[in-house]
Amino acid sequence: MQIEHWDYHQQGELSESSLRALLEGRGYRVQKYVYPPGTYFPDHVHDVDKIDAVLAGRFEINLSGESVVLEAGDMVAVPKGTVHSATVVENESVISLDAVREKT
Repeated sequence: MQIEHWDYHQQGELSESSLRALLEGRGYRVQKYVYPPGTYFPDHVHDVDKIDAVLAGRFEINLSGESVVLEAGDMVAVPKGTVHSATVVENESVISLDAVREKT
């Protein structure tokens, strides 16, 4: 699992519009979600490549037997067909940009 971190020196201040522009520039359709504390997504797969990107809060991702906690500015690629789960950790909602590569 490879985590990409927002680079303030190169990319400037993290914002919804700047993160959205980065993901859309890579060919992804982006949707914003807010997940309250206690939200849990059990193991599942998608039939498209996607990126989970965090704007605020802490989001634990379990992907192919590895676990990581994403924080503001962190992104992880989730290849299509990969089993993964996710949990909002702590008592703060997660604001996430869910980026999905269009099927071709």
